[in-house]
Amino acid sequence: MIQNPIYILAILSFLIFGSEWLCKHTKLKHLSSSLLVILLGALFANLGVIPSASNASPVYDSIFQYVAPASIFFLLLGVSLRELKKAGMPMLIAFSLGALGTMFGVVVALQLVDYRAVFGENYAAIAGMMTGTYTGGSANFNAIALEYGMLKEGAVFTGIVVADNIMTTIWMLVTLSLPMLMKKVRNNPEVLSKPALAIEKHSEEEKLSPLNLGLLMGLALGTMFMSDFISDWAALQGFPVPSVLILTTLALVFAQTKFIQKISGAKFLGMYAVYLFLVVVGAFCEVTALAAVGVNAIDILVFTGAIVVVHGIVLILCGLMFKLDWSIVAIASQANIGGSSTALALAKSFKRVDLVLPAILAGALGTGLGTYLGFLVVTLV
Repeated sequence: MIQNPIYILAILSFLIFGSEWLCKHTKLKHLSSSLLVILLGALFANLGVIPSASNASPVYDSIFQYVAPASIFFLLLGVSLRELKKAGMPMLIAFSLGALGTMFGVVVALQLVDYRAVFGENYAAIAGMMTGTYTGGSANFNAIALEYGMLKEGAVFTGIVVADNIMTTIWMLVTLSLPMLMKKVRNNPEVLSKPALAIEKHSEEEKLSPLNLGLLMGLALGTMFMSDFISDWAALQGFPVPSVLILTTLALVFAQTKFIQKISGAKFLGMYAVYLFLVVVGAFCEVTALAAVGVNAIDILVFTGAIVVVHGIVLILCGLMFKLDWSIVAIASQANIGGSSTALALAKSFKRVDLVLPAILAGALGTGLGTYLGFLVVTLV
């Protein structure tokens, strides 16, 4: 029974429901749904309720092969480059400096740990994953992990996700206090952003009709097919291009059209798809494998922490040099480290209604840019 595909999908769906419910209604709300769904997957796999890495189901392979890239496609459909001008030049400058700080941070972090011993031959992929996620969020992290097969490295993958969540939480606290602290060092002038309305229209909720569902699914599957076809063709010509990079580019091109921008439901589908493959990542985390990661847990935490700290130092020094509004610096940093949602929360915490839309847009830019920077780092380290 445990290998029955319908049974497996039913349990995985209930685990997604459980993680969302726990995040909304219990003290576990301080954890992210992404981390919770991985932990639930690991728990149920180790209890023998669902297959684990040692007796993996073909269902898991299908989710990695089809659901994971679909999630990336759906999430990227919300990135409108045309809207980025509304973020304002100060926000875009701060965001770009933060992205450079992240790349520099990855290089420094690799020197602080014995990365070959900790990560083995996967060190370059992990460096790219961390560059992606600390440029604009987890969609980039997952895209690079997918390309290099890291989703099946359950224990290592989970260790990195845990460290990432810890550092993201700590950095949220740092950026919350950053403007107040830095104003004591140098009280840079505030820069008010013009588009202060429409922000309240931003919502995490989306409506999904059968019409939109059919169109979005057709677009996703068609684009995945074309990405694989182009990638195979390019390899035959002697210049291999990762399929997921082609998928990212095509999704961004589609996202710029007014027709696609009017279709609701892509974010909803993207998040569900993300949870579905993350719960499978959790299922690959067998206790025996996690024990091996335990030895390197401190190194993984030092590695992720160093990236964030160097990112912060670079951004703060640039803020001092260029006299940037400290609220903008903090929000841009959160757009890098946590993505649109945490940047949005920070803007609201500062009561800077004028910066809410720029925060969302900077996060969207990170979602589009992070995968490219991640692959660049993979080739350079």
